[in-house]
Amino acid sequence: MAPKNFTNPDECVEAIIAKVGPKLVVGAPLGIGKPNHLVNALYRRVASDPKLSMRLVTALSLERPKGKSELERRFLDPFAARVFGDYPELEYMRDLRAHRLAPNVELSEFYFKSGSMLGVASAQQNYISSNYTHVARDMLAAGANVVLQAVAMEPGPRYSLASNPDVTLDIYPGLREAEKAGRQVAVCGMVNRKLPFMYGGAEVPPEFFDFMVDDPGLDHTLFSVPNMPIDPAAHMIGLQASALVKDGGTIQVGIGSLGDACIYATRLRHGDNPAYRRALAQTGVLARCGDTITALGGTDAYRQGLYAGSEMFGDGLLQLYAAGVLKRRVYDHRGLQNLLELGRISEQVSVDTLLALREMKQLGKRLSADEVASLQRFGVLRPDVEYREGRLRLPDGAWTEVDLDDRAAAARLVPALGARLQGGVLVHAAFFLGSRWFYDTLNRMPEAERRLFAMEAVSTVNELFSDVELEKLQHRDARFINICMKATLLGSAVSDSLDDGRVVSGVGGQYNFVAMAHALRQARSILLLRSTHRSHGRLESNIVWEYAHSTIPRHLRDVVITEYGIADLRGKRDREVIAGMLNLADSRFQPELMAQAKRAGKLPPDHAIPEVFRHNTPERLRAALVPLQTGGLFPELPFGSDFTPEELQLGKALKYLQARSGSLGGKLQLVLSVLKAPPAEAAACLARMQLASPRGLKEVALARLVGDALKASGAL
Repeated sequence: MAPKNFTNPDECVEAIIAKVGPKLVVGAPLGIGKPNHLVNALYRRVASDPKLSMRLVTALSLERPKGKSELERRFLDPFAARVFGDYPELEYMRDLRAHRLAPNVELSEFYFKSGSMLGVASAQQNYISSNYTHVARDMLAAGANVVLQAVAMEPGPRYSLASNPDVTLDIYPGLREAEKAGRQVAVCGMVNRKLPFMYGGAEVPPEFFDFMVDDPGLDHTLFSVPNMPIDPAAHMIGLQASALVKDGGTIQVGIGSLGDACIYATRLRHGDNPAYRRALAQTGVLARCGDTITALGGTDAYRQGLYAGSEMFGDGLLQLYAAGVLKRRVYDHRGLQNLLELGRISEQVSVDTLLALREMKQLGKRLSADEVASLQRFGVLRPDVEYREGRLRLPDGAWTEVDLDDRAAAARLVPALGARLQGGVLVHAAFFLGSRWFYDTLNRMPEAERRLFAMEAVSTVNELFSDVELEKLQHRDARFINICMKATLLGSAVSDSLDDGRVVSGVGGQYNFVAMAHALRQARSILLLRSTHRSHGRLESNIVWEYAHSTIPRHLRDVVITEYGIADLRGKRDREVIAGMLNLADSRFQPELMAQAKRAGKLPPDHAIPEVFRHNTPERLRAALVPLQTGGLFPELPFGSDFTPEELQLGKALKYLQARSGSLGGKLQLVLSVLKAPPAEAAACLARMQLASPRGLKEVALARLVGDALKASGAL
């Protein structure tokens, strides 16, 4: 049955309440899958009526960037207006930050934008710590009765869950079962024509929905994630990670500068292999980690190419596709996939394709109607071939008996064969989020090309869930590349929360991928980690002896990479793990870390860090990269940026000011800087901040502060 259609979100809200009653437990997808106008209408309606209540369960509630200080506002407001256009703000987030969330509304999120909720007590208290694949289960247990989803539409109408089939496809069967048991539910979509129409599990029939809102006037700009500069540490981490990705294998990689660095180096490995090998040699990666690279990865260009099984589909994977790296297609047919992996068949269809499937007992001697339909779906048989009682009607109209145990009889089927296998995909993903380039590229693609990127349920992507043998074949030599905040010397990793329990982001799917790496043959989990960070103006090591909790426990330790090297921890003894992690630490922290391990009796008293790892400093790292960067390699923004050149300079200056304001000495330096006139070369940046002609003492001070920061940070 087709959904009931509305042009006004408020009318849809009334229909929802009339159907499910006054107690609403609402699920909305993470990221751009939220239908913001519909979510806002429901929030306003509940907030205005104390007889109603709503618990909203979601994640990654995206907000336009807003500055906290005047300088940040001067920087961010023009940028946000240009990049985010008419993206509608989520009103519940506005009220949450103003501490005036309606008392009859509760917001629970299972994943935050990194660091965005550290100072929001109610968000911390209502956070749900769940694996991404457990979210649907937990929402159903909480009594979920409403799902709100942004959808793409094509004439027909045809609908797609587009960016976010992730949890919606997983919760949908449970909602319909609950409905049969007497719980009233409402699955609601809202069309946004700017969403790319995606295929795979994301394409759903109209009857999937109870209600649909469609007003072209409410189509809006998709929230985009600007590419950020990649610093030398990130580039070194990415370079090393790229050498562990095996040709013909599988890749999963996350978002952010470390993920971008890995993508850049992987693209370089394929597109300019001599330069890539030169970079590995000149930076000392081969000297420090050559044996690990030989054992786990490779340095050749990608002849067979990669397939991506990644919960998130973003700019990086699309960049690899454009560069010709993502080219290993996988098929949701165990027999075909197995034969392809064994090299018994190619993607070019022939009689041998049928005979090989028969030999593997994937086909009967005479073919059934279901087998014919499956062979047509995957392009082995032409779509115009007709089947009747064990016979096939060829394109010339003649009927022929099928006997796959008789090669001569099988040869008569040649006119019925397709030319090439169909239905293969390069990416299976559960949600997408990216830059404006990413969305525009997908929207411009013809349907056949867009079908290469299949959007599926998160349970399908993040777990070995349905056809385990098929998924093992598809995920050959998988490399699951994720990011963590800290790691202990014993190999556990911290990716979601601070030492005191405050949540920075969330578990998401990281645990799933680490577990899959241990379940799949020849798969590896690779955790990327910056060796240090600054906190309140003070440098701290991200490799520590112990931490209050872990996201990835030590018994699932695998591969860890910092800018200083690679540690293969799988199956190693504790003293070997500690030694490997010490080699990855910044040398300023190695002596104390080693002493802690020795005091605990976990390291021999005579253990010494190898000479090659005793000079792990930012200065040495930069010195190794500078000649390569001078030659055009490892740029700060290899994939472009939504930021203007002046904004990139100002970004460095503002980071400098933020770092200096974290200590008393730094604050004194900033006070002194307002006594200096801005350098002449800062004029364009000051104009961007509307400080070129300062009015009043305050603007004069701000202009001088920015001018000095531009020079001191090296931005000019």
